[in-house]
Amino acid sequence: MSNYTDTADWCEPIGVIRYRTTAPLTWVVGHVDTGAAYTVPVGFPFDGTVPRWARWLFSPHNPKYLKAFALHDYFLSLGWDRFTAGAAFHEAMKADGVGRFERVVMALAVLFFKYS
Repeated sequence: MSNYTDTADWCEPIGVIRYRTTAPLTWVVGHVDTGAAYTVPVGFPFDGTVPRWARWLFSPHNPKYLKAFALHDYFLSLGWDRFTAGAAFHEAMKADGVGRFERVVMALAVLFFKYS
């Protein structure tokens, strides 16, 4: 997962549930040897979107989720479909140590619901 899990102080809040990257965030899709690395650029805005009904369980400000939120939004901005971006979202949360229950619920939410 490249420098993904070692990244610190990489974003800042810019709104209620909005953030902006302050350092590049690199994610390798698939096996590290594939060379399929994507970097979210500095200054990229993203949302910590969690449906209101689920915020008592999943905080949009939980640091364990923020990198996955940034990657998901970045991949969507590149034109990736919701399923592919959602799969990367799930893997990113796994890399950050998010438990199985949280990952499944949040991945299903990004796959099947659209929030704005």
